[in-house]
Amino acid sequence: MKKPDIPENEDSRLDTLLSLKVLDTPPEERFDRLTRMAKQLFDVPIAVVSLVDKDRQWFKSCVGLDISETPRDISFCGHAILGDELFIVTDTMQDERFADNPLVLDEPKIRFYAGCPLKSLHGHNLGTFCIIDNKPRNLNKDEIASFNDLAFMAERELSIVHMATSDDLTKLLNRRGFIMMAQHGLNFCTRHEFPSSLAYFDLNNFKPINDKFGHAEGDKALITFAHQLKNAFRESDIFARIGGDEFVALLSNTTKDQAEEVVLRFQNNLEKFNREANHDYKIEFSHGIIEYNPNAHQSIKALLADGDSLMYKHKKQRNNVSSLRVSSMMNYSPT
Repeated sequence: MKKPDIPENEDSRLDTLLSLKVLDTPPEERFDRLTRMAKQLFDVPIAVVSLVDKDRQWFKSCVGLDISETPRDISFCGHAILGDELFIVTDTMQDERFADNPLVLDEPKIRFYAGCPLKSLHGHNLGTFCIIDNKPRNLNKDEIASFNDLAFMAERELSIVHMATSDDLTKLLNRRGFIMMAQHGLNFCTRHEFPSSLAYFDLNNFKPINDKFGHAEGDKALITFAHQLKNAFRESDIFARIGGDEFVALLSNTTKDQAEEVVLRFQNNLEKFNREANHDYKIEFSHGIIEYNPNAHQSIKALLADGDSLMYKHKKQRNNVSSLRVSSMMNYSPT
């Protein structure tokens, strides 16, 4: 038996899958309808919408099986997500990758498998739409076309979930997606007694960029900020655009002092970009960093509120300093 390989983009793939908050959720008719149609159309005993998690494949919808998941290392779908095309095994007993697989030798005694990867909006293969038979077979050209149509419909349903949690412009999480993901992260840190810190960012003088250079240039500035944010922080950190020019990052297993170091590195990277880009404007920000306190922050929303307040306090101080500097220059007269 051959265990499925791990995709090169596994970390970001899993981040995207977790951001959907669909794992271990109850059955939904919009997915169940598709698996019922596949079972009837192809006359197979089993049809599944499968999502490939870190160590398991979990079934969002399944007809013909009484289980909700199997280990990833024996899964057929783990192999299917490695490519972009329909993955077909016509006879498992004649395929050395699967002939001694427990799912072949024991129930459900898989002899035929066809699985089409289900992509996220970012292009990650999250799982498959698949059909299974207990006898060898193949799919003809018309059947493949019909199967791909059903798989596309399943993929579209996942995209609807994704669109509700991601920001179209920057491709980061939106506020809703961040709250769902970050709450999960805080719960994990609480259980394991890890520190966690939230950095809240607001772009300085963003409105003048839109007013002077146009909204298209303003969009480019937001995309640049998001890109620099992802480059400076770790893949395991959770970042989002939660408002027009407001961004946040949740850093797990990170103290406030450590988070300040990361933000300083981010600021230096952004200043370097400003110098090299040679635009007629600079992308700058104010920020506030709050360390998570389980006693003071009962939810991610409470942590966000404190981060927001601290950021605006710092922004106000910065504006006051700038105003004093301008006033001093106006009142200065050389002798």
